[in-house]
Amino acid sequence: MTPADLTATGTAAFVGSPLRIGTRASDLALTQSGQVGEALVAGTDHPVELVHVSTRGDRDRTSPLAQIGGTGVFVTAVRQALLDGSVDVVVHSCKDLPTAPLEEITLACYPVREDPRDALCARDGLTLDRLPAGAKVGTGSPRRAAQLLRARPDLEVLGIRGNVETRLNRAQGPDPDLDAVVLAASGLRRVGRDTAISELLDPSVMLPAPAQGALAVEATTAALAERPWFAPRLDAVDDPATRAAIAAERALLATLEAGCSAPVAAYAELEAAGEGPAGVLRLRALAIRTDGSHAVEGEARVALDLETDALFGPGSVPAELGEELAADLLSRGAGEILAEARA
Repeated sequence: MTPADLTATGTAAFVGSPLRIGTRASDLALTQSGQVGEALVAGTDHPVELVHVSTRGDRDRTSPLAQIGGTGVFVTAVRQALLDGSVDVVVHSCKDLPTAPLEEITLACYPVREDPRDALCARDGLTLDRLPAGAKVGTGSPRRAAQLLRARPDLEVLGIRGNVETRLNRAQGPDPDLDAVVLAASGLRRVGRDTAISELLDPSVMLPAPAQGALAVEATTAALAERPWFAPRLDAVDDPATRAAIAAERALLATLEAGCSAPVAAYAELEAAGEGPAGVLRLRALAIRTDGSHAVEGEARVALDLETDALFGPGSVPAELGEELAADLLSRGAGEILAEARA
């Protein structure tokens, strides 16, 4: 309870029931969940309670993600807490979410997306083109590894796991064993470590993962019904432009039948077409061999009005854009690349 929750006599002032948010216990997850929670209860008398949930991805911090479960490895336990009723809402890094929906869970809102780019964090402030030949670069993402090798085939790319500080220390700590690591810029910004960034990698060099930089808020239908104040707050926090972009990226990922650890990249952005809510949704995507030697990539656009068009779900304008671009990539060999990566 904060000092604002206390009366002058030291007794607790009336507050509503807490909004229990299920979250992983990492610094990044706690920060993200706390920030979203405060936005969700703004203007109400409801405090936020963060409920720590341990996931398989947290318990096994050394094995490659694909080996311990891939898509959903950070999500399943948190969602189960929601279904069990031990929490009221959960906040995910959207790129960790499986694309298949769960009937009992409502994907309630998408807050404004943070910077979706990947960030190079190198020793001595080096940029990608200034890393020495044979430099060692760490990442746990096949997508990042493949695009690093496409840009710089001479690099030695090594798989790493761990929280933000653990990974940063591999390149910038007191006893570094790597020349650089690549992390999501959004996570670094949220935990106040953006000063560690040597270079923000342009999407033309490294296209982001689908939904990177976005957060997804999930709740059960029962929780929404029990808390009449909650749905309006979700609507207030939801960002239509983010919702549309993520819908396109995730529809592409689902059509490719690729998980969050696949060497697939996608990035959608709404380009304004003048004043008002109408614009053009531009989607770029690629599937790339894990050694960076070959990629199938493409781009598509569609006119979109944030006020009148459906922004989410089957048949929506963004979803159809993602499905169409995925079909184009598959027709040009993306399926073979992804099958090779799974094998």
